Amino acid sequence: MDLRTVVFDADETLVDLRTAVNGALVAVLAEMRRLTPAARDVTLAEIEGDWDAVYADHASAPVTEVRRAALARSLARVGLTAELEPIAELYFARRFALTRPFEDTLPALGVLRRSYTLGFATNGNSRPDRCGLAAEFAFEIYAHIGGVPKKPAPEFYAAVLTAAGMPPSSVVHVGDSPVKDVEAAQAAGLHAVWLNRAGLDRPPGLRPDAEIRSLSELPAVLGHWRQSP
Repeated sequence: MDLRTVVFDADETLVDLRTAVNGALVAVLAEMRRLTPAARDVTLAEIEGDWDAVYADHASAPVTEVRRAALARSLARVGLTAELEPIAELYFARRFALTRPFEDTLPALGVLRRSYTLGFATNGNSRPDRCGLAAEFAFEIYAHIGGVPKKPAPEFYAAVLTAAGMPPSSVVHVGDSPVKDVEAAQAAGLHAVWLNRAGLDRPPGLRPDAEIRSLSELPAVLGHWRQSP
């Protein structure tokens, strides 16, 4: 198999977004409680739910806009709508300050770079230079930049292939989402590896080209493919 390029999803694949978002929301809730006694009864779960409610209606919107709308919803609970700008600034400062690669990320990238061109492709607003991954990738693709829509749109993967300068058969995409990172990549002709860190049951009908629990497994998987006729 003539594999030349390995492209990675960002959040929950390369970087631990969940921990960063949780820490940022804890800071937001603390600031809300400092600003008004009315926020004392607001829970972290309610603030997390505000993201879910907004995202359900605006899944195709840029994630920064969705987060701002979710924060506005949280602030409206306690009459703090006018505080959106400083609260959003606090959230994003903490979110990026806390965003770090998973422990298996940098070692795996170091091994893979010896044999493959590496790419970074995300629906989100994680940027390698703000997440401990500066200068790790030959190219970066972001939804909502340059007219690129979010995954699972086929145009997203068309942009990936254009940046890679390779046919789909020479590119493998690695990510944590069965729909956005596996099925959509395969529909565009790419190979797809499902990174299943939590050991979840495979969704019905999902047939990744490979399933791994850690990025440390990826070099061996791809090496085996390259040796196959």
